[in-house]
Amino acid sequence: MKYTKETLVLTHSGAIEALSAAVKAAEELSVPQCIFIVDCSGETIASIRMDGAKYLSMHTARAKARTAASINAPTGSMAFEFGTSAGVASQGGVTPLPGGLPIRFGGKLAGAIGVGSGTGEQDFAVGRAALVAIGADAV
Repeated sequence: MKYTKETLVLTHSGAIEALSAAVKAAEELSVPQCIFIVDCSGETIASIRMDGAKYLSMHTARAKARTAASINAPTGSMAFEFGTSAGVASQGGVTPLPGGLPIRFGGKLAGAIGVGSGTGEQDFAVGRAALVAIGADAV
């Protein structure tokens, strides 16, 4: 039909599985992380602040997940000026920081993950481990 489209929804079971894999990867790196998993609209499905993770990283991890869901792409590559403006306009809901990844199955967006409290590369590594655990498309 021309007035509808088929969408995918990440289940809470999938979010918990991804979250568990992300925590395990963070523990292997010895970097406590804040991790958010959101649906396509950016609403939180699951989250955790690991013992020792930075408090303010809760805010950035959620913004990373919401940004990745919104742009359907990894975070960290938008121009600084645009990212800063988008962050102000969205009251911190969007960020140019690295560590957010879309969660896609067969190319269709089902949600996103945002990781914060490590370096950008550590955050991405933890996020990618979550994607692998649930069989999502590699990013």
